[in-house]
Amino acid sequence: MSIYVGNLSYQVTEEDLKRAFAEYGTVNRVQLPTDRETGRPRGFAFVEMETDAQETAAIEALDGAEWMGRDLKVNKAKPREERSSSPRGYWGGNNARRGGGNRY
Repeated sequence: MSIYVGNLSYQVTEEDLKRAFAEYGTVNRVQLPTDRETGRPRGFAFVEMETDAQETAAIEALDGAEWMGRDLKVNKAKPREERSSSPRGYWGGNNARRGGGNRY
């Protein structure tokens, strides 16, 4: 299971997160997603710890805690939702790529 960590400072690093969560047990992995265009962190991360007990301790201690000037949101990560199979950027109706559009 993973821990979701939200409302992070954009200056946070994976090492910062490892140090903070190491106080509650062994950190197996940290994922810090970045924005594709800017390359900067997106303000959230996922942390995997060795045991459920360690994850629970970290969640209880850090949820709502102030860290790096932000109030953290820390909870069990939810499974990733599947994305829609519709083409990206298509809202229906008036789409020239699909042969639609106004021809006035």
